[in-house]
Amino acid sequence: MKTFPMFLTMTGRRVVILGGGEQATQKCRLMLKTEAAIEVFAPVLDVELQALADQGRITHRTGSISADALRGAALVFVGTGCPGTDAALHAIATEAGVLVNVVDQPDLCDAITPAIVDRDPVVVAIGTEGTAPVLARQIKTALERMLDPRLGDLAALAGRLRDFAAARLGPRQRRDLWRWVFAGPLRAQHARDGDAPVARAIKDIIRTDEVPAAAPAPVALVGAGPGSSDLITLRGVQRLQEADIIFYDKLVDPGVLELARRDAERVYVGKAPGCHSWPQDKINDVLVAAAKRGQRVVRLKCGDPGVFARGAEEAEALRDAGIAYEIVPGVTAASGAAAAVGGFLTERGKSDTLVLTTGRCADGNGVPDWVTHLTQRSHVAVYMGVAAATQIEACLARAGLLDQVELTAVNNAQRADQKVLRCSARNMVAELAEARIESPAILFLSRKDVTEAPVMLASPQLVALSA
Repeated sequence: MKTFPMFLTMTGRRVVILGGGEQATQKCRLMLKTEAAIEVFAPVLDVELQALADQGRITHRTGSISADALRGAALVFVGTGCPGTDAALHAIATEAGVLVNVVDQPDLCDAITPAIVDRDPVVVAIGTEGTAPVLARQIKTALERMLDPRLGDLAALAGRLRDFAAARLGPRQRRDLWRWVFAGPLRAQHARDGDAPVARAIKDIIRTDEVPAAAPAPVALVGAGPGSSDLITLRGVQRLQEADIIFYDKLVDPGVLELARRDAERVYVGKAPGCHSWPQDKINDVLVAAAKRGQRVVRLKCGDPGVFARGAEEAEALRDAGIAYEIVPGVTAASGAAAAVGGFLTERGKSDTLVLTTGRCADGNGVPDWVTHLTQRSHVAVYMGVAAATQIEACLARAGLLDQVELTAVNNAQRADQKVLRCSARNMVAELAEARIESPAILFLSRKDVTEAPVMLASPQLVALSA
């Protein structure tokens, strides 16, 4: 970002507008929505500004403009309509050390005015850093349609009741209450009936300490998807935004964490194939401990928490501790990898069986028995298979299938550095090494006599894809 979005406190502060024509009037209209004290410097004001001055809503000042006259202002707008004059006034404002916005000259702006959706006190600001104001207005229009006209009144009502709720409810109960208010039937009722009935309902809930049980479980096992941050589900994003603490793995895209509450604690638990810096028992313990402290917990896993992610072990630990949990599914790596190379895991009339297996047994010995499932109408997706490539090749050799099986290996599926190798299963270990296919990767195995297998080619081929 070249600019950082921030809301400035305006109550009781000076905003200075330099100019008395239409450009100055437009900025004045915007500032009148705030509680700032507005001063307009100009020899003559247009009709609208003069009316505002006559009403006492702005202060009209004439005479020379100096740095001393501008010092202490929260914001200065320059809009005389003359580019040369505006540039000179910008220099004076800079000397005064104030934030300045020069109309239609982004290179002279310390602050850029966004497009605003106003549901006071709910305010949405949309900016494009001056590059695409038409796009900003289009987004504003879409949000205007999306947000109920009374939404600001509901937010203001919640603000008036915050102290009452804080005196009677704990932190998590308060979050659950307001989540229910803004996402449940009371929001629709407020849009229809206004403040009074909704205020009574909220006060009753606070007094009786009976927050509706619609809130999610205190622990969510969330699948982050296979790679790109835009593959997480909407429910997964919701849980991240509700979390007090997030325990995440090495393979989780950093962009996914950007979707979380800004003040949520993030704890890296360091799990990756072949590299377990946090033992599973320790992860189980910290999940339980955080939930018992009253925190809302997200255990964020790459892919899907129910597919080779040890989610069942964490769920068992939570059950044993009497802690409720929720499983939020994610796009598993096999789906993400197949889609990344334009393939399908099953196809009607061609492949009707899909086997998801792992290259590593829990005891570390051998590989699971998946060879018997490798038929003409099936596909096998091997998770964590690169480290077990030697054993996989040996299994295929013993079954007499080396020359009948095609391999597609997808490394870092759905990421910018994704790599794809397609080759025969014979010499797959050498091919993987030469192509530098490393974990994390999915290995797809398919019989060559499957017509138009979804992601397989007969000849060795390495494809590097960019997101």
